[in-house]
Amino acid sequence: MRRISTNSPFEKAAGYSRAVVDDDYVYVSGTTGFDYETMTISNDVTEQAHQAFRNIARTLAAARCSFTDLVRVVYYMPERDDFSALAPVFKQYLGPNPPAATALVANLIDPRIRIEIEATARRPNPKPNTGGS
Repeated sequence: MRRISTNSPFEKAAGYSRAVVDDDYVYVSGTTGFDYETMTISNDVTEQAHQAFRNIARTLAAARCSFTDLVRVVYYMPERDDFSALAPVFKQYLGPNPPAATALVANLIDPRIRIEIEATARRPNPKPNTGGS
């Protein structure tokens, strides 16, 4: 098992990893629209979603995966009415290879956060080929 960190203050304060790679699967923690390098977040819900997907893409790349390997996503948002604005963003990143998905309305930890995305990927060829037939 391998842990991936972005070194965000959230991970350090709450004691979690951005992702855990466990053999065939990569479990990506709930990821928000914060830019972890500048610790800024847009007020715009669609920009938050784009940033969350950029954060997830970097995490998946560290696990040698991409959006095409996602098998499950869960979207958390505090405002049900934001879903119609977010759906095209979800489709932009995941539409060509849609994973199973669930969208939930939930209170989030920080009132600035308008979308949080949790993801699970199945790694392509996670184990080295040992030869034989």
